[in-house]
Amino acid sequence: MSAEIKNLCPGHVWDYFYEFTQIPRPTGHMDAVTRFVADFGKTLGLETLQDEVGNVLIRKPASPGKEACPTIILQAHLDMVPQKNSAVNHNFLTDPIDAYIDGDWVTARDTTLGADNAIGAALAMAVLSDSALTHGPVEALFTVNEEVGMDGAFGLKPGFLKGRILINCDSEEEGQLFVGCAGGSDMNISFQYKDDVCIPEGDVAVKLSLTGLKGGHSGVDIHLGRANANKLMFRFLKVAVADYGVRLSAIGGGDMRNAIPREAFALITLPKDNADILWEMVSDYRELYRTEYAGIETGIQFTAEKAELPDTLIPEEIQDDLINAVEGCQNGVIHMLHDFPDTVETSSNLAVVSSSPGLIEAKILVRSSSESRKLSACSSLESIFSLAGAKVEFGNSYNGWQPNIDSPILQHMQQSYRKLYGKEPAVKVMHAGLECGIIQGIYPDMDMISIGPDLQFPHSPDERVHIASVEKVWNFITHTLINL
Repeated sequence: MSAEIKNLCPGHVWDYFYEFTQIPRPTGHMDAVTRFVADFGKTLGLETLQDEVGNVLIRKPASPGKEACPTIILQAHLDMVPQKNSAVNHNFLTDPIDAYIDGDWVTARDTTLGADNAIGAALAMAVLSDSALTHGPVEALFTVNEEVGMDGAFGLKPGFLKGRILINCDSEEEGQLFVGCAGGSDMNISFQYKDDVCIPEGDVAVKLSLTGLKGGHSGVDIHLGRANANKLMFRFLKVAVADYGVRLSAIGGGDMRNAIPREAFALITLPKDNADILWEMVSDYRELYRTEYAGIETGIQFTAEKAELPDTLIPEEIQDDLINAVEGCQNGVIHMLHDFPDTVETSSNLAVVSSSPGLIEAKILVRSSSESRKLSACSSLESIFSLAGAKVEFGNSYNGWQPNIDSPILQHMQQSYRKLYGKEPAVKVMHAGLECGIIQGIYPDMDMISIGPDLQFPHSPDERVHIASVEKVWNFITHTLINL
């Protein structure tokens, strides 16, 4: 049962995390969770504000004798990525998350857990509610709609925050101090056509299903080499179209631009005489994909089943252009950082390919800590799809957070970590997009750092958070506040 989580230590952190699991809060549906957080602040008698875009700010005064200390901002976002296994009946707009303890981890049954970033918000709430904790002035900033567009961070106004030191609680490796992150840019691609093509006489219909992939966060997991369901499906379709007269009627793969797509489905037709060969081909490609991704993907399923004939097909020219563009599209790691070993600099995620009558849409998220290379990758991808006749538009572009290794809060937290745990924390740059880069643009003199517990496989149903690391991060935050 989810409630067993409340027995973990530190108790007040897990209590608040449990409450978040009970509140539906996918991006774009923030009213219930912002009301919960605002009511929490008001119940404690703390100054509680909400800005025009919905961000909640709660201020806690300094402990006696600590009034002269600098104001520390603890920051986390309130929304979560709604991902589930296709066979699961779960409504993210109404249903709580079924979280449970699995050994040393907390995870969820067949859905994303939402520890990204509820665990960060719970840590901030625990600081606000702890009357025994000694600290200087604290501001807790809870932003909205981070996962799609970072609307909360973009909506911040100068003067809303008083503090000039910010601890972001949205990173996912305990013992790592993050001092920079990638920027990103959304690409929205569309093919329009007249949906009036008739089915060739004698054709049969088949539904193709590619499932069982791990997916994951398109930033922090992109270097793991996981399969992209869209790329695998179109790789198969290119051969099937060329060799066996396959025609494409509908396509659907992925649903969130910041999640590596785990599933893809296609409705096709082909001459009846080629159906048996297609079944063999599906079986062959299933084994091929399992061989190629051995040690990375463990559950790849690729199946074909008979279906009812569709009313229409995608015009052959559009179909071929789409297949060639997706096949040629860069996906995954493009460049690595030299100054921070094993850190991705630039990547792309072919996140969504979907069709509706008369329209095919694709969505790509390009990430880079280099603005010039981000633009270069976007230009390259734009060229591929423009040559295929698609309309390409850009949106939600945001800059990265540039590292500052001379940061005073970095030096202080390095010292705190050494005192607590007797070892040096790693200083890193994250390939995922954090709100720090946007906040830095609004508050250019803000000194920032990002920390968090061990959180694996965010943006996928395998998401889990390590229990012991949450307590370590709690001790790290409180030690920092006490001694700053």
